[in-house]
Amino acid sequence: MSDALWQASVPADDGRHPDGDATLIARSIRAPECFGALFDRHAPAISRYITRRLGPDAAADLVAETFLVAFHRRHRFDRTHTDARPWLYGIATRLIGRHRRDEVRLLRTIARTGVDPAAGPAAGGATSGQEAAQATSRELAAALAGLSHAQRDILLLVASGLGYDETALALAVPPGAVPSRLAHARHMVRKSLGGQDPTHPGKDAA
Repeated sequence: MSDALWQASVPADDGRHPDGDATLIARSIRAPECFGALFDRHAPAISRYITRRLGPDAAADLVAETFLVAFHRRHRFDRTHTDARPWLYGIATRLIGRHRRDEVRLLRTIARTGVDPAAGPAAGGATSGQEAAQATSRELAAALAGLSHAQRDILLLVASGLGYDETALALAVPPGAVPSRLAHARHMVRKSLGGQDPTHPGKDAA
């Protein structure tokens, strides 16, 4: 997996929709077309998340399914939460859960070949830096493939930019459970990588 795995995904909001997510969802109950603004705002980040986990071929269909499920469940959205990202990431994660074998198969393919379909093709021949990144990608993919699905969920949600409380909302777990579970997942990855911390490439874990 590329270093972009560990970079936070910024919500795609171009300023055309100043209303908060809760307001948009509430308005969409009587005016369903308003839900399209929520799609415009968050679909790019959800697409990146799904692509990282299942590859680009699965992303388009699962993004559409994520927002279709969200649309049908919009009446149940807790409007005390102004940001719908945890809700949407939670739906996407549960849909990804139906494809666990595909996810592990993709990770093992990356580990074997170093080719990450979520990354764009490199221009020209591979440089030494690109070769090193490819080797890191293989090692990280192998480490992620060795995690349980629950460990991958929590690790990749946080890697996608969700905070601990947001990750807890997405996974419907107590907020206090996230730090310890995340620490365990990171420990497992560092162990597979010989002690290197994947969130700080090139640095060994303390």
